[in-house]
Amino acid sequence: MIEMRRFLVRIVQTILISALILGAVPRPAGADPSLPIVKDNGLVTIEVYPLKHKLVVLLDHLPYRTFSVAVGNPDTPTPVGEYLVIYKGKNWGPSFGSRWIGLNVPWGTYGIHGTNRPYSIGQHASHGCIRMRNRDVEELYEMVPVGTKVTIHGHVLGEANREPRVVAEGDVGAEVQLIQNRLQSAGYFHGECNGKFRFSTTAAIKKFQKENGLVPDGIATLEVYEKLGLIE
Repeated sequence: MIEMRRFLVRIVQTILISALILGAVPRPAGADPSLPIVKDNGLVTIEVYPLKHKLVVLLDHLPYRTFSVAVGNPDTPTPVGEYLVIYKGKNWGPSFGSRWIGLNVPWGTYGIHGTNRPYSIGQHASHGCIRMRNRDVEELYEMVPVGTKVTIHGHVLGEANREPRVVAEGDVGAEVQLIQNRLQSAGYFHGECNGKFRFSTTAAIKKFQKENGLVPDGIATLEVYEKLGLIE
């Protein structure tokens, strides 16, 4: 109880001294606005473990609360990496439950939210977002300020017992960003490594395929992953 009181006091202090209001973030009509609060550095962090379907809140680097969650399915995986909470809102619609906590994933709109399908918790069932029971996300919403660091654990190319996704123009994801980085290092890609598979990425892969004896179709197949040295 004492620890919780200290936690709440520090959150209130953060709110009172904050003057930073983030730029406009797209949200559904009727959604409540973001909370203009900024993280007290090191106070609260979140770690997500997709394989275990667990979300852990850390208070000053120590586990404080653990929640069961649903994560992305193999075709639309939850993005692995380190991100920040950039937006908090309510009433995004039934599919998002009662709360939305948005993350700064560069290739799309991803977040931690509630759900109208509580039976999906504990499964790989989402399109990449992290689903929580509404009562759990409401509790998390009050604990987590904008600016909170969120670490999603795992391998960029997916689970060890699964082959990486074959990706092509129109796809997005961490593996796309990894491919872009490798192509850029090799001098084939000159665009922004943002995880968005667009025409410039297709052109770079076609050139790479042609120079490495592969069919130049612009699709990142397993052979492309191998030639880029991303898998063996």
